[in-house]
Amino acid sequence: MAKAIDLNGKSICITGASAGIGRATAIACARAGMPVLVAARREEKLRDLALEIQASGGRAEWIAVDVADPESCERMIERGIDAFGSLYSVFANAGFGVERAMHEMTDEELRQIFEVNFFGSMHSIRPALPQMLERREGHVLFCSSCVAKFALPYYGAYSATKSAQNHVSRAMRLELEPLGVHVSSVHPVGTKTEFFDVTKQQSDVARLVEHSGERFMQTPERVANAVVKCLRKPRPEVWTSRFVHWGMAISMATPRIADASVRWMVKRRLEQAESVEAKSTS
Repeated sequence: MAKAIDLNGKSICITGASAGIGRATAIACARAGMPVLVAARREEKLRDLALEIQASGGRAEWIAVDVADPESCERMIERGIDAFGSLYSVFANAGFGVERAMHEMTDEELRQIFEVNFFGSMHSIRPALPQMLERREGHVLFCSSCVAKFALPYYGAYSATKSAQNHVSRAMRLELEPLGVHVSSVHPVGTKTEFFDVTKQQSDVARLVEHSGERFMQTPERVANAVVKCLRKPRPEVWTSRFVHWGMAISMATPRIADASVRWMVKRRLEQAESVEAKSTS
């Protein structure tokens, strides 16, 4: 059995760290002894997070970044290296979702979600790789999703970006592991974060999100703890629900049965939405 990695003093850069999974992961990594660079667009929230970590005895720096801008990401990585001497890990976590039928999405909307979710991940990771490869040590993590394995209707674009992250992560893992750099993909199920609020803002109507059940919802802290566990003992994929993991595997193997289940789920949520809307107008 491989020896667990001592994370004390090994620095990490986390994008999308102003809230949700990114914020929780920053706190969990700091508790594990990792110096943390938190990055996102909202400066005030980043500053508060860095101060919270510092007040608890951890090391933290912050920087505002737009992951869709490669130059902004280069400055982010430079900031981490200047602050900590090097970066052991990058967690590409920034992203957003849209609830809309694929045929109703414009090219501009499709490009926007890929620019942030997929290209933003690559912009975040690439600048950090040269110093990882030089030291032959490092760990890259993509925050993908359970829907990377099986797309949901009205979330085709989001699922496509997460699938792209998943495939690139797998390819990079095989390319970089011989050079000393671990690569992992993280596959959360529904998580209680701002993701749902942002999705509603980005979508004309977000009936599926508004009527998501609590059964498969998890806290961001659960995902964060799983990420830290993976940093200690690297593995290809991080799943926070064994049930969903196996369910997605079965769905890929039996698409006709899976489609029937998804049709039922979508129909049920739309009926719930219509019932709520009818009551609000009566």
